[in-house]
Amino acid sequence: MKQSKSTRRRGLILTIAGLKRLQAAILAMEKAQNNGGRFTLEDLGDRMNVSTKTLNRLWSLNTGVDQKTLKLCFSAFSLELHREDYAILSKTNNTESSQTLSLSLDTEEQKLSQFLCLDSFVTQHHNQLENLWSYPDGPVPLDSPFYVERPPIEELIYREVIQPGCVIRIRAPRETGKTSLVLRLLAFAQMQDYRSVNLNCNQIDSSCLTDLNKLLRSLCWQIATELGIDPKLDDKWDEEIGCKLSCSLYLQSYLLKQSKSPVVLVLNEVDRFFEYPEIAQEFFGLLRSWYEEARQDINLQKLRLVVVYSTEVYVSLDINRSPFNIGLPIRLPEFTEYQVEYLAQRHGLDWTSSNEVAQLMSLVGGHPALIRIALYYLCCQGITFEELIQEAIANGGIYRYHLWRHWAILQENSSLVKAYVEVVTAKQSISLNPIDAHKLESLGLITYEGDRILPRCELYRAYFKKQLGVTEFEYESLQKRA
Repeated sequence: MKQSKSTRRRGLILTIAGLKRLQAAILAMEKAQNNGGRFTLEDLGDRMNVSTKTLNRLWSLNTGVDQKTLKLCFSAFSLELHREDYAILSKTNNTESSQTLSLSLDTEEQKLSQFLCLDSFVTQHHNQLENLWSYPDGPVPLDSPFYVERPPIEELIYREVIQPGCVIRIRAPRETGKTSLVLRLLAFAQMQDYRSVNLNCNQIDSSCLTDLNKLLRSLCWQIATELGIDPKLDDKWDEEIGCKLSCSLYLQSYLLKQSKSPVVLVLNEVDRFFEYPEIAQEFFGLLRSWYEEARQDINLQKLRLVVVYSTEVYVSLDINRSPFNIGLPIRLPEFTEYQVEYLAQRHGLDWTSSNEVAQLMSLVGGHPALIRIALYYLCCQGITFEELIQEAIANGGIYRYHLWRHWAILQENSSLVKAYVEVVTAKQSISLNPIDAHKLESLGLITYEGDRILPRCELYRAYFKKQLGVTEFEYESLQKRA
C-alpha cells in the first residue's frame, strides 16, 4: 500500500521567550540601521540567509524548522540560540491551522495579527510557560514573556539615548519596573555598540556621603573599573583645583577620551543623596554641569546619563544647578486594565470576558509587582481567584513577603509609623513632614490625589490599618510616645 505524503511535522518552533528575544533584537537593529523603519520579509531573509517561505514558517509558531535555520536567524542579530528559545514540535496536521501567523514586519496590521496569534499560542502551550515561571521578585529578565511595555516610554528612551550628551530621568516608586526598563535600555545600547556602566548608589559607603572628595573618587574608580580602564586616580587627581573640577577633567580627558563609542552611565537610587543635602547640592550641580558642557565638548557628548530615582526631590536645589529639570523625564505609570489583561494572557489566563481584572485592580490598583504576584499564585500554586482576594491581607496570604518587608521597614522608624497611621486612618486631607512623605513614597506606600496623601492601594490601607492596631486609644498613645 502506497503511503500518502507524510502529514507528520517534526522540527523546532519558537517559544514565547525565543520569539520576544528575536523580535527585540530585530527592533533594535531597525532603530539603529533603518531609522526605525520596519524591515520587510525580504530584508530579514537576506540578513538571516533564509528564504521568505522559511521565515513565514518560523513566524507561524506551529510549523517546524530545523535547528540550523534557527541558529542562522538568531546569529544574524548577534544572538546565541538558547534551549528555552525553542520547543520540539511533533504533531499531526492534515490541514493548515487557521491560526497560522503570516507575519510581515512591514505593516502594522500584520503586527497586530502576530500578537493575537501569540496570545492564542500562550493559552494553548501552558506547559511550556511553566518552565518560565519563577517567583516575581526583582527585575523582569530580558527574555521573559512577562515584561509589559508601557508605550510610548520604551520608544522614547531608545530614541533619546542615541542623542549626544543626553540625560534621561526615570522616576517611579520601588517595585514598579524601573530596573526592568533600565535593563532594556542597556540591551538596546549594547546593540548600538555603546559601552555601559550601571551603578547603584545604595552601595556607596556612608562615609563617602559626608565627604565630596571621597564620593567623587569612589564614583570615578567604579566607572573606570567597569569600563576596563586602569583608574590611575592618584596620577589624574589634582587636589589643588578641587574635587569637582578634578572629577570632570578625569571623566572628559581620561575616561571618555579613551572610549571610541558612547558610554551610558546609569545612576540608580540617587534618592540616597537626598538625606545628605550638602553633598546633594554639590553632586547634582556637577551632573548638571556635564549636561551643559556637552553642548560644546566632544568627549562629554559621548556620555549618556541615566538618573533613576523613586520620589520627587525634596532637597532644596538651585533651579539652575539641578539635574531634575533637564533632559527627558520618564515617570512610570501603574498598569492599565488593558495591560493587566494582557499580562494575564501571557500567563495563559483568559480574563477577557470576566471581571477578574476589575476585582484585582480594586484591591492592588495597577501596581506591577502586586499584579505579577497574584498571577504567579493563580498559575503556579493552585490558588483560586476567590481565595486570592479573601486571603490577600492575611499574614499568611500571597502578599505576605511583600507586606512583611514594608512592615519591617516601618517598625524601624517610629516617625514613619506615626505618619502612616495618619495616612491609613485619615478621612480628609492631611499634611506630612516632607522627609516622611518622601520615604513613604519611595517605598511605594503612598500616592497623591491632588493635594491629598492616600495609601497607594486598598490592600495597603486594609493590611496596615490592621497591623498598626489603629484604635483611638492606641493611636493617641502612639502620639504621646512620638
